Formats: sequence, C-alpha cells, structure tokens
Amino acid sequence: MRRLLVILSLVCLCLPSLLAQDYRYEFGPALGISGYLGDLNNSNMYKHPGIVGGGTFRYIANSRWAIKGDLLYVGLKGDSNDVQNKFPMDKHYSFKSSVIDLGGQVEFNFFHFGSGPRYKKYKRITPYLTLGVGASMAFTNGSTNFAMNLPMGVGVKYKLKERLNLGFEFTMRKCFGDGIDGLSDLYGVKHSFAKNTDWYSVAMFSVSYEFSKRCIKCHYVD
Repeated sequence: MRRLLVILSLVCLCLPSLLAQDYRYEFGPALGISGYLGDLNNSNMYKHPGIVGGGTFRYIANSRWAIKGDLLYVGLKGDSNDVQNKFPMDKHYSFKSSVIDLGGQVEFNFFHFGSGPRYKKYKRITPYLTLGVGASMAFTNGSTNFAMNLPMGVGVKYKLKERLNLGFEFTMRKCFGDGIDGLSDLYGVKHSFAKNTDWYSVAMFSVSYEFSKRCIKCHYVD
C-alpha cells in the first residue's frame, strides 16, 4: 500500500510537466498591410496601403527569447500628388512596387510566454520587442532594385491552445538604398549608403503552430 502511494505521488508531481510540453519551433502564415515613407510620401504612410502576405518561422530558445525568420510579399504605392514638395521641372511621379522581403529577427518577450505548471510563471499573452536584419528585392515599373533593410518594432503574442499561437506585429523597415520606390535622387542630391529616404512598414497578423518536442523529464527540461 505504501509503495502504491509513493508511485501515485510521483505521477502527480510529473503530470503537470507531461501535460504541458515545450516545443522548439513554430511555423505559420501571416497577413496584413504595408505603408510607405519616401520621396513621394513624408507624412501619412498609410495614404496608399498595400497588402502583406507570407510565412514566419521561429526557433524558440526559451520562454523569453526567440529567433524568427520571415519571407514576405509587400505591396507599396506612392504618388507625388500626395506631397506638397515641388520636384524639378514640376514633374509628376508615381509607382507601384512588389517587394520580396527576406529577413531574420531576434524577439524578446516581456513575460515568460507559454502554458504549463503555475510555478513556471508562464503567461498566455505577452508583448515583445523585435530587431533584426533583412533584404528587400523590389520590382517597380519594370525595374529591379535590391537593398538591405533594418526591421525594428513591437508585437504581441497570445497562446490560443497548447501548440497554437496568434500574433500581431508592427515593424518599420529602414532601407539602406534609395530605390525601393524605383525613384532615386529626384532633387539631384546623391544619397549615401546610410542616409536615404526609403522606409516601409509592415503591420501583420499571424497564426503559428509549434512542433518538435523538447526532451522533458519531470520538472527538468534539457
């Protein structure tokens, strides 16, 4: 009888860890809108919003840190009629860009994100900060332009179920190049690698599914 009680006690101690599995990776689709700031827009970035769509992949280092990679399609638009600036020869400019954005970001969660035993202090929802590096390939009015970009922003994650997460993220991409809109040096002033006028924003919702269990041994995670 005493041996049975010991076995039952051990099972009860391990049960919370068995019920709340930790996973290494997550993957899912993303959808949202984009905005543009540049030669043809210096105030309201959502004057002509575009569509964002793609997929995200995360490596979950722990409940506070993650590394994310994403591959996105970003639509950008602009028109010189939206700005008060006068261009040389009073020219009119407009563009539509299809941007392929490939990047990687590091994420820091404000809270321990997850679900599981109470002693682990997991939260089902957390805001987070993100910073990384990426590359943009823009196809604009028959031309192709490439630029590195610096994504930075904020987001929020919500654990809908044990392995299913919802998320919203807003990031600004600073481009190290002046050709994402297909326009460059409209005033005849040369831009350097670090100083230019092209930015774009990505505001997107995502759904992700976690997979690849970690090795768990009763309150011990390897």
